[in-house]
Amino acid sequence: MDELASSQVEALIPLLAAFDATAGEGHVTRAAQRLGVPQSSLSRRLKAVEQVVGVKLFQPVGRRIALTAAGQELYERTRGLVQALTDAVDVVRSDADPDSGLVRFGFPFTLGPVSIPSLLADFHAGAPRIRLHLVQAHGSALTEMVRDGRLDLAVTIPAPDDLPAIILGHQRLHLYVADAHPLATRAEVELAELADEPFIANPPTYHLRRLVDSWCAEAGFTPRVGFEITEFETLRALVAQNLGIAVLPAPEVAHPGLSRVSLAGARDRSIGLVSGSHRPTPAVARLRDHVAAQALSYLGRGAAPATPDRS
Repeated sequence: MDELASSQVEALIPLLAAFDATAGEGHVTRAAQRLGVPQSSLSRRLKAVEQVVGVKLFQPVGRRIALTAAGQELYERTRGLVQALTDAVDVVRSDADPDSGLVRFGFPFTLGPVSIPSLLADFHAGAPRIRLHLVQAHGSALTEMVRDGRLDLAVTIPAPDDLPAIILGHQRLHLYVADAHPLATRAEVELAELADEPFIANPPTYHLRRLVDSWCAEAGFTPRVGFEITEFETLRALVAQNLGIAVLPAPEVAHPGLSRVSLAGARDRSIGLVSGSHRPTPAVARLRDHVAAQALSYLGRGAAPATPDRS
């Protein structure tokens, strides 16, 4: 490396955190909040990055900012460096004090009201100095955040195939209808019987929606989705209004107006505790072990053991 290039790299290194945070957030205000610095300071650092590199890295898009082609190239090549440095510092600090540290933990919407908060409250009672940064999202989003280092651990439904995962159990899925619906009195239904029913479902990007679509295809029909929504409690409220039927896990909080009907066949999906491929800090390992050991006590009535009879 020549002397000029070396001096440019030395000037760039202290600014990489500002570039990385802004590129990831796509918003200067949120990036400044994430780094805990004034927005004006962050803006100056971004201009300094562009001056060092010698090309434009960001461009305004409405109220947000987006990466230019050069900015995207730099981000793809440097994003792992900032995370690796963060991980290294976290490991060193945690090794010095294993009872403290930060764990970035994600969990799905269907386990949010009761199960995960109760499990975390129990963990916090035994490890009050470990800080938890919590994220709720659907399964594929959580998996992606573990892959790219934004999360240390996540409970995902289902467990992905490409990351280290502990299978905590299985989430059983049922048909839910309004109490006034003709199927409400049935003990069990075949999926083929639902071909003419209006469905309420998540968007196609959700694993649950893809699973239901595939089951219906196997039964010989495409579900007719009249309402599409991301939020599960609102989805259940729409079903209770008799606006359609839905295939869902059991709610953690009782929902008036709903009747649950069993679906014929094995209708469940795995619940996994997913971690990244890098070495966990003692704080991350402590939460991982706690969740793995205590999960079935908290997962609620919708969960089955990790090795259910699938015959």
